[in-house]
Amino acid sequence: MKTIKVGLLGLGNIGAGTYKTLEMNKDQITASAGLNIEITKILEKDVNRKRDITTLPEQFTQDPDEIFNDPEISIVIELLGGIEPATTFMLTAMKKGKSVVTANKAAVAANFDKLMATAKENDVLFRFEASVGGGIPILNALTTVLQANQFEEILGIVNGTTNYILTQMTEYGLDYGDVLKVAQEKGFAEADPTADVEGIDVANKLSILMSLAFGLSVAPKDIPTEGISKITKSDIEAAKAEGCKIKLLATARKTGDKVEYSVKPTKLPFDHPLAGVSNEFNAIFVKGNAVNELMFYGKGAGPLPTGSAVMGDVMEIAKVIAFCDECK
Repeated sequence: MKTIKVGLLGLGNIGAGTYKTLEMNKDQITASAGLNIEITKILEKDVNRKRDITTLPEQFTQDPDEIFNDPEISIVIELLGGIEPATTFMLTAMKKGKSVVTANKAAVAANFDKLMATAKENDVLFRFEASVGGGIPILNALTTVLQANQFEEILGIVNGTTNYILTQMTEYGLDYGDVLKVAQEKGFAEADPTADVEGIDVANKLSILMSLAFGLSVAPKDIPTEGISKITKSDIEAAKAEGCKIKLLATARKTGDKVEYSVKPTKLPFDHPLAGVSNEFNAIFVKGNAVNELMFYGKGAGPLPTGSAVMGDVMEIAKVIAFCDECK
């Protein structure tokens, strides 16, 4: 059986979740792909951190060139986070003839056109399903089974931290600050929650969604963005009196040739499908002119849900590589 070797950049929470997905589902992955997929090298400084996975000392390196210049590695998974050096590493891997998979929404949103063009120029594949919605297969759906549609609308709850906070404020009448503290204690919010609560994370994801659904490149910084840090109990109660819940929505609507887009707290009627999405769950509502209305729902973050999406992309690329090798 053919073996596809993979290099992994970063073994933090998502990196470990990706490795764990391959480890615990090895038989299923091998049977489904018809290939043996191995993570042979890992770029990681903290080699002694306790993780619920089995690694060998010889897998680790602190030199990314050991991965980029290894002729046996066909796929590079980038899970470092942040825009740099992640973007440079992905571009380098592509120029070395390696396909790339990432969950890094900030890097993808900031450099979407460049990453896509570099992949095409070097005849490699670039996949980033896990960058939006964690384990929810929204990007694959937009670019495969739904690609015959003209998309009219995308509405998304795509940040679990803010949805958790708003849910707790709505259901229990709690103050924003108190819920944020609990969210941090539970690990739903970072010590510095700015990217989440001010809508920056959502703007990154909306930028990616619009690129795929509408072919529209809009930098995250150019998306009108408002977070939830100013939402009060009074705002929540006023919305309830109107039969609504407040949700932080990524919104893009196309009318004619114009697309209107924003990230902001939005009142949704109780009977809207997105109004029932609670706590750390995510959902994306899509409307196409042929398929009409669809909603994708699930865990939008976490090591294993995100790792599931990453490994799904790796498997699809591995199948293409194997098929192309057979055709040579």
